[in-house]
Amino acid sequence: MGDPGRPGSPATPLLVACALGIEQVALRSGRGTSGAVRVLRTGMGPRAAEAAVARLLGPEGIPDAAVIASGFCAGLAPGMHPGDLVVAEETRDADGTTPCTGTGVLVAALTRAVPGRTVHTGPLTGSDHVVRGFERAALRAGGAIAVDMESAATLRTALCHGPRPVAAVRVVVDAPEHELVRIGTVRGGISAFRVLRSVLPAFYEWHRSLLLPWR
Repeated sequence: MGDPGRPGSPATPLLVACALGIEQVALRSGRGTSGAVRVLRTGMGPRAAEAAVARLLGPEGIPDAAVIASGFCAGLAPGMHPGDLVVAEETRDADGTTPCTGTGVLVAALTRAVPGRTVHTGPLTGSDHVVRGFERAALRAGGAIAVDMESAATLRTALCHGPRPVAAVRVVVDAPEHELVRIGTVRGGISAFRVLRSVLPAFYEWHRSLLLPWR
């Protein structure tokens, strides 16, 4: 039996935060999962993510939860395709940088859970709006491999409510050679949705692996 005071034990909750209803549907309908998890739909944008996560991690919610930010993202690196996975080594935004926990564990677990899909690792940057063109190039020049609107705010807010394991896993739905406005968007979106449906077993594996106390 695991120590009830340690992340990854049955007594430690796992919170998966996403922005959109379609992301929540994909995560909740994932197959091959076990154990208890809370999938929280925060709404779009960093401020919405901050508010929703703060409420749920407050005294009336699940204050000790490990937190994963998940959903879709825009890939920044050449050669990325819809359905590729991004595991953040850190999240970045205008308010700072948040290191992620157990990146290697997640990469290995996702490789098993979603065989045949490319898994990218590196910095995941945040934005308060959809970025295109020169903005994408600037973010890529700064070292980021992908961008979304909620991950950085989610993880930063989680750590503001106490030390805990945090991670961000995103599925590429939009990439430099496969922008949403181009033909093939629907096919790319379906591919990303199917991948997102398959990630929860990897999240549980990450959760179980975190045996060191955080308090």
